[in-house]
Amino acid sequence: MPRWEQGSADRLTKAALELFEEQGFEDTSVVEIADRARVTTRTFFRYFPDKREVLFAESDRIRAALVRAILDAPEITEPLQVVITALTEFDWTGPGREVHRRRHAVIAANPGLLERELIKQNDIAIEFIQALQRRGIEEAAARLATRAGMQVFATAYARWVEGDGADLRELTDAAMALLRTLLPADPSGPSPAGPRSRAR
Repeated sequence: MPRWEQGSADRLTKAALELFEEQGFEDTSVVEIADRARVTTRTFFRYFPDKREVLFAESDRIRAALVRAILDAPEITEPLQVVITALTEFDWTGPGREVHRRRHAVIAANPGLLERELIKQNDIAIEFIQALQRRGIEEAAARLATRAGMQVFATAYARWVEGDGADLRELTDAAMALLRTLLPADPSGPSPAGPRSRAR
């Protein structure tokens, strides 16, 4: 069987996701992934330390880009919107919606992977909170804006990976509109940044 190096990481990811779907994460070996991708196992380990990291290889890069988006936001007086904007303006479509769908399904079906995914999400939340505080948002407001914003986006993302016809931004706007319907209509409540915000 011919083997080649060019585009190996993408082929390994595609092969791994196919096999995880076909026979389950636990029952798939690195050797099988490499064979499906038509590369050597040595090539596999050049890109990924283990099969689990096929699903999480981009986590650090994504987290850094999202945090930078918050730190660079031109306007910070509405921290919830800052969080949502950072999430929706990231280019999630790079690997394609189908890759996201497969990854989402594999993680949801495996408790160990789901735990790791939740830990990764919490890591992002912690850095979001710290970034908002660096921009002058009071801690309690930063925490609430981060958790609410991430949940709004997660709601939209789940619909997006399942093939909803709308794009991710439209789905996020719809999730945000739904959140607003759950809030009291009294405009005299505290501002999103809180009474002690030091936003700048």
